[in-house]
Amino acid sequence: MEESLMGDEKTLIEEMARLLEEVRAKKPLVHNITNWVVTNVTANILLAAGASPVMAHAKEEVEEMASIADALVLNIGTLTSYLVESMVLAGKKANFLGVPVILDPVGAGATGLRTDAARKILSEVKVDILRGNSSEISVVAGFGGVSRGVDSGTSALSGERLAFEAAKNLGCVVAVTGKTDYVSDGMDVIAIDNGHELLTRVTGTGCMATSLIGAFAGVAVKGSWETCLKGSSTGANVKKKCLVAAASALAFFGYSAERAGALAKGPGSFQVALFDSVHSMSVNEFKKGARARVLGPSAR
Repeated sequence: MEESLMGDEKTLIEEMARLLEEVRAKKPLVHNITNWVVTNVTANILLAAGASPVMAHAKEEVEEMASIADALVLNIGTLTSYLVESMVLAGKKANFLGVPVILDPVGAGATGLRTDAARKILSEVKVDILRGNSSEISVVAGFGGVSRGVDSGTSALSGERLAFEAAKNLGCVVAVTGKTDYVSDGMDVIAIDNGHELLTRVTGTGCMATSLIGAFAGVAVKGSWETCLKGSSTGANVKKKCLVAAASALAFFGYSAERAGALAKGPGSFQVALFDSVHSMSVNEFKKGARARVLGPSAR
């Protein structure tokens, strides 16, 4: 039976800090099939964090690239049918090799193409972590909602409840990002209170967060499914690793944004300061600044 996390925030934050240390030490290779608007900033945020990005979307090479990656990030922000085909090919290869798959359903609910693409990927690929705003997650998980393009719209459920119910329905870890971020594996819910309002004034910050989740998942999860098949781990354990990896990345990114926001004069200087903050944050600083709460199964 899947076990719940202990409600000890100090222990959780210690694990978050350990994962940051692992990212810096191991420099996980994160394969991104992402949207054209954010290719540069997502690559740079991964480099700033200590990870190694690769941006490859041609269907002739995505399986080969996924096979050498530590994580695969799929982002449907500038969507074409060609890209969906590449995403499915890469996702299936990643699944076969135990490489964690993270999906960002950008703009799901705004058009039928986006909604159908997100659902197609979820039906054909075992997605480990789904990250989006409340309206995107609500639509993809089947709870309805109103989308405003790539901006957050509305959902009938609170962020906490939405993350919990969507994780149960979809069978993966779900991260609903907003003023407070909520991450759930369908058993526990972790709330992340880090962040800054200027994140909403710079394009691609949600996509950056998703790519960072890939880096943290890459050091926490890769190979766990292979170990599970050999009998020394369980699927529930893998999901719990995904839960903590996603929460760790969001807390790290959110606290980096707080530090950047304290220096910035506006969106332009904020983006520059954000890269610098991600790059310069020490493990000890992260432990002091991360604000994570384990809500347990209370969202039921």
